[in-house]
Amino acid sequence: MDLGIAGRWALVCAASKGLGKGCAQALAGEGVNLVITARGAEALEATAGEIRAASPGITVRTVAGDITTAEGRAAALAACPQVDILVNNAGGPPPGDFRDWTREAWIAALDANMLGPIELMKATVDGMAERGFGRVVNITSAAVKAPIDFLGLSNGARSGLTGFVAGLARQPRLAGRNVTINNLLPGAFDTDRLKQGFRAGAVKAGLTPAQLADQRRLQVPAQRFGDPAEFGQLCAFVCSVQAGYLTGQNLLIDGGAYPGTY
Repeated sequence: MDLGIAGRWALVCAASKGLGKGCAQALAGEGVNLVITARGAEALEATAGEIRAASPGITVRTVAGDITTAEGRAAALAACPQVDILVNNAGGPPPGDFRDWTREAWIAALDANMLGPIELMKATVDGMAERGFGRVVNITSAAVKAPIDFLGLSNGARSGLTGFVAGLARQPRLAGRNVTINNLLPGAFDTDRLKQGFRAGAVKAGLTPAQLADQRRLQVPAQRFGDPAEFGQLCAFVCSVQAGYLTGQNLLIDGGAYPGTY
């Protein structure tokens, strides 16, 4: 299927690894020019090299910086001739007990996982509407649908973003001008972040990281962890011309782990 987005420009945040990288690769495969960002310059350049080699017909620009800061966002936006597609993504805040979290910890979580994405939408959606095409995809978490007790910082910040998007996406001046805004809610994907979680949790559980990973894998009905590439392919479809009637939605991609009907 031709997704109809070849030649568009996408800004993909936190794209050097994991789910952001999967999204960037999938969009590049559809002929989309990219500005990709991440804090680590070395990993970012390595990813850019991989994408250029796989999709030689597109332009890939890199911006090393922290997308959760005003300076990082300004640099990323300046590198993109126009943002037709915005993929908001940032690392989640650390787990813990809410009794230990300071105001500073809460503000950092909000800056990364709520306010930062909102600022990037503020900077781009009106231009999308003027041009008659725009796609925003926010990478949030399955925890928005089924909160995880020790991820309270993430639960709070990402749920705030979800509520904001529910209103913004339905504004006729955006939805009526072919600008869609949707959230992708990943479950357990085979990323560095998941592996780090297993390493940290294994000590408390008295298991090896591999044993803990096996336990977690068996809790997923699909009996496996997700592949960032398949997450990226869903992202690319949500950004397609065919998905123009899809907006304001929270799309779970978790191998069936969420047990509810709705």
